[in-house]
Amino acid sequence: MTTNRAAALRQVYFHDPAAPVAGAVVPSVFVAVHSGDGRLLLVRRCDSGAWELPGGRVDVGEAALQTAVREVAEESGLQVVVTGLAGVFTDPGHVVSASTGEVRQQFVLVYRARVVGGFLRADHRETCEVAWVAPAEIPALRMEPAVQVWVEHVLDGAAPLHLG
Repeated sequence: MTTNRAAALRQVYFHDPAAPVAGAVVPSVFVAVHSGDGRLLLVRRCDSGAWELPGGRVDVGEAALQTAVREVAEESGLQVVVTGLAGVFTDPGHVVSASTGEVRQQFVLVYRARVVGGFLRADHRETCEVAWVAPAEIPALRMEPAVQVWVEHVLDGAAPLHLG
């Protein structure tokens, strides 16, 4: 019951003409962590049940790289080292209406990282499940459209740095 209530409090819009107008642009980071055998680390949100890359908003006083490392540890239990930037995603059509009433346009940095320690586990606050997922299994997972764009980009090994 709580999951349904929480999902209703946070709404994600992607090129939806019914989206509310954003009042702020909020920097967030998400992290593409690959296993040695080509699987991608994904987390399932407790509030919506959707799968995504681990990540979240940059806190005041925190550098984006620090956010990347912190968010992966919090949401998946793994310690990572950031190895590069996969892309900058600033689509004004990607709007989130938060439970606080804030409506924000996402400004997303997607980093690449590798695991250096920790144990795979969900935090059961933001993430209800964490898994290494083979690329062939990803299309069957429920994801927000913007997250699908990011995941497709990081899985395309030949894709250049995304700017836009």
